[in-house]
Amino acid sequence: MTVLPLKSLHERDPQPAKQEAKLRVHHVSKIFEQKGQRVTALEDTHFDVREGEFVTILGPSGCGKSTLLKIIAGLTEPSSGYVMLNNQRISGPGADRGMVFQAYTLFPWLTVEENIAFGLKLKGVPKAQRQEIVQHYLDLIGLTGFGAMYPSSLSGGMKQRVAIARALANDPDVLLMDEPFGALDAQTRTVMQELLLQVWEESHKTILFVTHDIDEAIFMGDRVYVMTARPGRLKAEIPIPIPRPREFSVKTTREFMRLKAEILDLIREESWKAANEIRNEDFS
Repeated sequence: MTVLPLKSLHERDPQPAKQEAKLRVHHVSKIFEQKGQRVTALEDTHFDVREGEFVTILGPSGCGKSTLLKIIAGLTEPSSGYVMLNNQRISGPGADRGMVFQAYTLFPWLTVEENIAFGLKLKGVPKAQRQEIVQHYLDLIGLTGFGAMYPSSLSGGMKQRVAIARALANDPDVLLMDEPFGALDAQTRTVMQELLLQVWEESHKTILFVTHDIDEAIFMGDRVYVMTARPGRLKAEIPIPIPRPREFSVKTTREFMRLKAEILDLIREESWKAANEIRNEDFS
Protein backbone atom coordinates (compact mmCIF):
# COMPACT_ATOMS: atom_id res chain seq x y z
CA MET A 1 0.00 0.00 0.00
CA THR A 2 1.20 3.52 -0.79
CA VAL A 3 0.64 6.32 1.68
CA LEU A 4 1.54 9.74 0.33
CA PRO A 5 2.39 12.31 3.02
CA LEU A 6 1.24 15.90 2.71
CA LYS A 7 4.57 17.03 1.28
CA SER A 8 4.26 14.50 -1.52
CA LEU A 9 0.79 15.77 -2.37
CA HIS A 10 2.16 19.25 -2.99
CA GLU A 11 5.32 18.21 -4.81
CA ARG A 12 4.12 15.39 -7.05
CA ASP A 13 4.49 15.70 -10.82
CA PRO A 14 1.58 17.17 -12.79
CA GLN A 15 -0.96 14.57 -13.93
CA PRO A 16 -1.19 13.67 -17.63
CA ALA A 17 -3.71 15.66 -19.64
CA LYS A 18 -6.15 12.77 -19.76
CA GLN A 19 -6.20 12.76 -15.94
CA GLU A 20 -6.59 16.51 -15.56
CA ALA A 21 -8.35 17.57 -12.39
CA LYS A 22 -12.12 17.77 -12.54
CA LEU A 23 -12.17 19.46 -9.15
CA ARG A 24 -9.20 21.33 -7.67
CA VAL A 25 -9.01 22.63 -4.12
CA HIS A 26 -6.13 25.12 -4.24
CA HIS A 27 -4.48 25.93 -0.90
CA VAL A 28 -7.76 26.70 0.84
CA SER A 29 -7.86 28.08 4.38
CA LYS A 30 -10.84 29.12 6.48
CA ILE A 31 -10.78 31.29 9.60
CA PHE A 32 -13.91 31.96 11.65
CA GLU A 33 -14.37 34.92 13.98
CA GLN A 34 -16.12 33.84 17.18
CA LYS A 35 -16.64 36.22 20.12
CA GLY A 36 -13.57 38.20 19.21
CA GLN A 37 -11.43 35.09 18.72
CA ARG A 38 -10.07 33.74 15.47
CA VAL A 39 -10.55 30.01 14.94
CA THR A 40 -8.70 28.38 12.04
CA ALA A 41 -10.89 25.53 10.74
CA LEU A 42 -8.88 24.76 7.57
CA GLU A 43 -5.28 25.52 6.74
CA ASP A 44 -3.58 25.29 3.32
CA THR A 45 -5.73 22.42 2.04
CA HIS A 46 -4.82 21.35 -1.48
CA PHE A 47 -5.92 18.34 -3.56
CA ASP A 48 -7.44 17.24 -6.87
CA VAL A 49 -10.32 14.95 -7.82
CA ARG A 50 -10.36 13.47 -11.32
CA GLU A 51 -13.33 12.86 -13.61
CA GLY A 52 -15.44 9.90 -12.46
CA GLU A 53 -13.49 9.34 -9.24
CA PHE A 54 -15.04 8.41 -5.92
CA VAL A 55 -12.86 10.15 -3.31
CA THR A 56 -13.46 9.92 0.43
CA ILE A 57 -12.25 12.28 3.17
CA LEU A 58 -11.59 11.10 6.73
CA GLY A 59 -10.64 13.06 9.81
CA PRO A 60 -11.34 13.53 13.51
CA SER A 61 -14.36 15.50 14.68
CA GLY A 62 -13.94 19.24 14.24
CA CYS A 63 -11.17 18.98 11.65
CA GLY A 64 -13.06 21.05 9.04
CA LYS A 65 -14.36 18.27 6.77
CA SER A 66 -17.85 19.75 6.53
CA THR A 67 -16.48 23.28 6.20
CA LEU A 68 -14.38 22.12 3.27
CA LEU A 69 -17.43 20.62 1.54
CA LYS A 70 -19.43 23.82 2.08
CA ILE A 71 -16.63 25.84 0.50
CA ILE A 72 -16.64 23.54 -2.53
CA ALA A 73 -20.45 23.81 -2.69
CA GLY A 74 -20.14 27.60 -2.67
CA LEU A 75 -22.07 27.92 0.59
CA THR A 76 -19.08 29.34 2.48
CA GLU A 77 -16.26 31.55 1.20
CA PRO A 78 -12.65 30.54 1.92
CA SER A 79 -10.46 32.98 3.82
CA SER A 80 -7.69 32.26 1.32
CA GLY A 81 -7.17 29.98 -1.66
CA TYR A 82 -9.87 28.94 -4.11
CA VAL A 83 -11.70 25.98 -5.66
CA MET A 84 -11.98 25.23 -9.37
CA LEU A 85 -14.44 22.96 -11.16
CA ASN A 86 -13.91 22.25 -14.85
CA ASN A 87 -11.16 24.91 -14.80
CA GLN A 88 -13.68 27.53 -13.64
CA ARG A 89 -13.29 29.22 -10.27
CA ILE A 90 -16.20 28.63 -7.87
CA SER A 91 -17.71 31.84 -6.54
CA GLY A 92 -21.02 30.62 -5.13
CA PRO A 93 -23.63 27.83 -5.29
CA GLY A 94 -24.33 26.31 -8.69
CA ALA A 95 -26.21 23.52 -10.44
CA ASP A 96 -22.87 21.95 -11.39
CA ARG A 97 -22.57 20.73 -7.77
CA GLY A 98 -25.07 18.49 -6.04
CA MET A 99 -25.07 18.26 -2.24
CA VAL A 100 -26.35 15.52 0.06
CA PHE A 101 -26.27 16.29 3.80
CA GLN A 102 -26.43 14.01 6.84
CA ALA A 103 -29.73 15.58 7.89
CA TYR A 104 -32.78 14.69 5.83
CA THR A 105 -33.40 17.70 3.59
CA LEU A 106 -36.49 16.66 1.65
CA PHE A 107 -39.43 19.04 1.31
CA PRO A 108 -42.10 17.46 3.55
CA TRP A 109 -44.99 18.98 1.58
CA LEU A 110 -43.83 17.34 -1.68
CA THR A 111 -44.14 13.70 -2.69
CA VAL A 112 -41.10 11.57 -3.46
CA GLU A 113 -41.58 12.19 -7.19
CA GLU A 114 -42.00 15.93 -6.65
CA ASN A 115 -38.88 16.09 -4.47
CA ILE A 116 -36.77 14.38 -7.13
CA ALA A 117 -38.25 16.57 -9.86
CA PHE A 118 -37.86 19.83 -7.91
CA GLY A 119 -34.61 21.00 -9.50
CA LEU A 120 -35.67 19.83 -12.95
CA LYS A 121 -38.85 21.89 -12.69
CA LEU A 122 -36.84 24.99 -11.73
CA LYS A 123 -34.69 24.44 -14.81
CA GLY A 124 -37.77 24.35 -17.01
CA VAL A 125 -37.38 20.72 -18.07
CA PRO A 126 -40.60 19.64 -19.88
CA LYS A 127 -43.00 17.54 -17.82
CA ALA A 128 -42.70 14.39 -19.91
CA GLN A 129 -38.91 14.50 -19.69
CA ARG A 130 -39.08 15.18 -15.93
CA GLN A 131 -41.27 12.14 -15.43
CA GLU A 132 -38.87 9.98 -17.43
CA ILE A 133 -35.87 11.14 -15.40
CA VAL A 134 -37.70 10.74 -12.09
CA GLN A 135 -38.78 7.20 -12.95
CA HIS A 136 -35.22 6.29 -13.95
CA TYR A 137 -33.90 7.34 -10.55
CA LEU A 138 -36.76 5.76 -8.64
CA ASP A 139 -35.85 2.48 -10.33
CA LEU A 140 -32.14 3.05 -9.73
CA ILE A 141 -32.48 3.67 -5.98
CA GLY A 142 -34.98 0.83 -5.47
CA LEU A 143 -38.05 2.96 -4.72
CA THR A 144 -40.23 2.05 -7.67
CA GLY A 145 -43.85 2.42 -6.56
CA PHE A 146 -43.06 4.92 -3.78
CA GLY A 147 -43.28 8.04 -5.92
CA ALA A 148 -46.65 9.23 -4.59
CA MET A 149 -45.63 8.92 -0.91
CA TYR A 150 -44.60 11.80 1.32
CA PRO A 151 -41.30 11.90 3.28
CA SER A 152 -43.11 11.43 6.61
CA SER A 153 -44.03 7.91 5.47
CA LEU A 154 -40.43 6.92 4.67
CA SER A 155 -37.68 5.41 6.79
CA GLY A 156 -34.38 7.24 7.23
CA GLY A 157 -32.65 5.13 4.62
CA MET A 158 -35.43 5.70 2.12
CA LYS A 159 -35.29 9.45 2.70
CA GLN A 160 -31.57 9.47 1.93
CA ARG A 161 -32.20 7.44 -1.22
CA VAL A 162 -34.59 10.15 -2.36
CA ALA A 163 -32.07 12.87 -1.46
CA ILE A 164 -29.41 11.11 -3.54
CA ALA A 165 -31.83 10.66 -6.44
CA ARG A 166 -32.80 14.34 -6.28
CA ALA A 167 -29.16 15.38 -6.43
CA LEU A 168 -28.35 13.01 -9.32
CA ALA A 169 -31.48 13.93 -11.30
CA ASN A 170 -30.05 17.42 -11.79
CA ASP A 171 -26.98 15.81 -13.42
CA PRO A 172 -24.33 17.79 -11.48
CA ASP A 173 -20.68 17.62 -12.54
CA VAL A 174 -19.72 16.57 -9.02
CA LEU A 175 -21.73 15.13 -6.13
CA LEU A 176 -20.73 16.33 -2.63
CA MET A 177 -21.79 14.10 0.26
CA ASP A 178 -21.40 15.19 3.88
CA GLU A 179 -21.67 12.07 6.07
CA PRO A 180 -24.94 11.13 4.33
CA PHE A 181 -25.31 7.85 6.23
CA GLY A 182 -24.18 9.11 9.63
CA ALA A 183 -27.67 9.16 11.14
CA LEU A 184 -28.60 5.65 9.99
CA ASP A 185 -28.42 2.42 11.99
CA ALA A 186 -25.57 0.03 11.15
CA GLN A 187 -27.61 -2.37 9.01
CA THR A 188 -29.26 0.39 6.98
CA ARG A 189 -25.92 2.13 6.58
CA THR A 190 -24.39 -1.01 5.07
CA VAL A 191 -27.26 -1.35 2.60
CA MET A 192 -26.96 2.33 1.64
CA GLN A 193 -23.22 1.99 1.03
CA GLU A 194 -23.79 -0.87 -1.40
CA LEU A 195 -26.69 0.94 -3.05
CA LEU A 196 -24.64 4.11 -3.58
CA LEU A 197 -21.82 2.10 -5.13
CA GLN A 198 -24.30 0.47 -7.51
CA VAL A 199 -25.62 3.90 -8.47
CA TRP A 200 -22.06 5.17 -8.96
CA GLU A 201 -21.15 2.15 -11.12
CA GLU A 202 -24.12 3.05 -13.33
CA SER A 203 -23.50 6.81 -13.50
CA HIS A 204 -19.75 7.15 -12.86
CA LYS A 205 -20.48 10.53 -11.35
CA THR A 206 -17.55 12.33 -9.72
CA ILE A 207 -18.13 12.04 -5.95
CA LEU A 208 -16.43 13.66 -2.96
CA PHE A 209 -17.64 11.88 0.17
CA VAL A 210 -16.95 13.04 3.74
CA THR A 211 -17.17 10.45 6.52
CA HIS A 212 -15.78 9.67 9.97
CA ASP A 213 -16.12 5.90 9.37
CA ILE A 214 -12.88 4.19 8.26
CA ASP A 215 -14.59 1.08 6.85
CA GLU A 216 -16.95 3.27 4.84
CA ALA A 217 -14.11 5.40 3.46
CA ILE A 218 -12.16 2.35 2.26
CA PHE A 219 -15.18 0.47 0.93
CA MET A 220 -16.47 3.41 -1.09
CA GLY A 221 -13.37 5.23 -2.27
CA ASP A 222 -10.82 5.08 -5.06
CA ARG A 223 -8.64 7.21 -2.78
CA VAL A 224 -8.87 8.25 0.85
CA TYR A 225 -7.65 11.64 2.06
CA VAL A 226 -6.88 11.72 5.77
CA MET A 227 -7.08 15.11 7.50
CA THR A 228 -5.31 16.34 10.60
CA ALA A 229 -6.93 17.62 13.76
CA ARG A 230 -7.89 21.31 13.74
CA PRO A 231 -6.72 23.27 11.90
CA GLY A 232 -7.57 20.75 9.21
CA ARG A 233 -4.89 19.96 6.65
CA LEU A 234 -4.30 16.93 4.46
CA LYS A 235 -2.09 14.45 6.27
CA ALA A 236 -2.03 11.60 3.76
CA GLU A 237 -3.45 10.34 0.47
CA ILE A 238 -4.10 6.59 0.41
CA PRO A 239 -4.93 4.84 -2.88
CA ILE A 240 -7.41 1.97 -2.49
CA PRO A 241 -6.31 -0.85 -4.83
CA ILE A 242 -9.35 -3.07 -4.16
CA PRO A 243 -10.96 -4.04 -7.50
CA ARG A 244 -14.44 -2.86 -8.46
CA PRO A 245 -17.30 -3.64 -8.39
CA ARG A 246 -17.14 -4.21 -4.62
CA GLU A 247 -19.40 -6.24 -2.39
CA PHE A 248 -19.76 -6.14 1.39
CA SER A 249 -17.65 -9.31 1.75
CA VAL A 250 -14.56 -7.34 0.71
CA LYS A 251 -14.51 -5.85 4.24
CA THR A 252 -13.29 -9.19 5.61
CA THR A 253 -10.35 -9.57 3.21
CA ARG A 254 -6.72 -9.28 4.25
CA GLU A 255 -6.15 -6.30 1.94
CA PHE A 256 -9.06 -4.40 3.46
CA MET A 257 -7.88 -5.10 7.00
CA ARG A 258 -4.36 -3.95 6.16
CA LEU A 259 -5.67 -0.67 4.76
CA LYS A 260 -7.89 -0.22 7.80
CA ALA A 261 -4.98 -0.74 10.21
CA GLU A 262 -2.84 1.83 8.39
CA ILE A 263 -5.59 4.45 8.32
CA LEU A 264 -6.60 3.73 11.91
CA ASP A 265 -3.08 4.61 13.06
CA LEU A 266 -3.25 7.92 11.19
CA ILE A 267 -6.71 8.79 12.51
CA ARG A 268 -5.94 7.69 16.08
CA GLU A 269 -2.98 10.04 16.25
CA GLU A 270 -5.08 12.98 15.06
CA SER A 271 -8.01 12.09 17.33
CA TRP A 272 -5.70 12.22 20.35
CA LYS A 273 -4.47 15.63 19.23
CA ALA A 274 -8.06 16.83 18.93
CA ALA A 275 -8.98 15.43 22.36
CA ASN A 276 -5.96 17.08 24.01
CA GLU A 277 -6.80 20.40 22.35
CA ILE A 278 -10.34 20.28 23.72
CA ARG A 279 -9.01 19.38 27.17
CA ASN A 280 -6.58 22.29 27.11
CA GLU A 281 -9.36 24.69 26.02
CA ASP A 282 -11.57 23.47 28.88
CA PHE A 283 -8.87 24.25 31.44
CA SER A 284 -7.63 27.50 29.91
